[in-house]
Amino acid sequence: MDTIASLFSFITWPVSWVIVQFHKLYGAIFGNDTGWAWGLSIVSLVVLIRICLIPLFVKQIKSTRNMQVLQPKMKAIQERYKNDKQRQSEEMMKLYKETGTNPLSSCLPILAQSPFFFALYHVLSAIASNKKIGVIDQSLLDSARQAHIFGAPLAAKFMDSQEKVQALGASLTDVRVVTAIMIVMMSASQFFTQRQLMTKNVDLTVKTPYMNQQKMLMYIFPVIFAVMGINFPVGVLVYWLTTNVWTMGQQMYVINQNPTPGSKAQDQYLGRLLKSVMAHGEVRGRTRRNMVKRIVSKGPDRNDIERKFITGLAKQGFAAQEDGSVIKSDTALAEAESSAAQRRQQPKRQTKSQRQTTTGTGTGTGTTQQPGSKTGDTPLTRSKATGSSQARSKGSDAPQDDKPAGKTASGSSRQAKSGQRKGPQRPKHPSKK
Repeated sequence: MDTIASLFSFITWPVSWVIVQFHKLYGAIFGNDTGWAWGLSIVSLVVLIRICLIPLFVKQIKSTRNMQVLQPKMKAIQERYKNDKQRQSEEMMKLYKETGTNPLSSCLPILAQSPFFFALYHVLSAIASNKKIGVIDQSLLDSARQAHIFGAPLAAKFMDSQEKVQALGASLTDVRVVTAIMIVMMSASQFFTQRQLMTKNVDLTVKTPYMNQQKMLMYIFPVIFAVMGINFPVGVLVYWLTTNVWTMGQQMYVINQNPTPGSKAQDQYLGRLLKSVMAHGEVRGRTRRNMVKRIVSKGPDRNDIERKFITGLAKQGFAAQEDGSVIKSDTALAEAESSAAQRRQQPKRQTKSQRQTTTGTGTGTGTTQQPGSKTGDTPLTRSKATGSSQARSKGSDAPQDDKPAGKTASGSSRQAKSGQRKGPQRPKHPSKK
């Protein structure tokens, strides 16, 4: 780690200068030699860096969403040119160029933070070794070595020996307890950030290997940070914990305000937006108007969640406009009611036995249905039913005909089995009596 940090020694001077400036501010409030002054200086350094990286974060979000959308096309290219790696790479680059997607954009915030992270590590290692670095002179060096965060010096590590920790004016137990808690919090914040991204802000309609990779990374990254964390000084753990918490909050804000289309977060967001429109009669806020504007511009290309939102507006008598606003519209309400009525009036789907009965009756008898007759009744069945009723009314004891009546009788038998005809049933075969 020290060798890697030395590669970024060129940036240690600006990093140390920023820390010293924040230390002057917080030292006037909490005291120059306190852990609060030095700890808050590191936290402020993180906040300053992350604010400068917001444009890269926005680019990362767009790139990640584009990569999710492109996964089916990328998979098709890989299967089509699986025996020609060069052609496969060419088609991939062509796809990236056409869609304006950069696969490395998703890693830009981490890559941009790396120099500052290793520069801070280099500064804290110099403090632990009692060496002046950057703008940190001997007086600031002595002040930083005296600073403790909950009993742990800024430059102490989990794996430090008893002698090294005592030289910094602390006990090994305090150092290991504080660093262990910070490592657990750092790994937990990393896991929760990745988990909320996978469970809420992923298009559920796209099932690709990319999603499986992200799920795997959700468990691998926290383990990597936990293993690396035992070699980080307390000051670096403060830096990394702060940047993880910032990322988690930033990700939560994006999920709530600008969710991925087709995701669970979009369903929840549009549900809240629909309730707001119902309560106030308008779309409040520029971000929400931009969301409605994008949904309207999609037209027939809307996903199921967006169509559900437009239908919900129509049921409340609102119509979304191209500028992102909504207006009262009796036409939209009438169209929603007529659409609901049409869905209610649609005939129920017949079962297989009902379809077979209808087909057998229509083709087997070769007759047409007379006005006033029930569906599924043939002339033969009606005559049988009439003869039976007359025989019962006259008290006749004449036995009924037990012979089958060709296709018509077999059709009637199927109707009887399926419960379509209400009338006298065929007598049982003598062998079954």
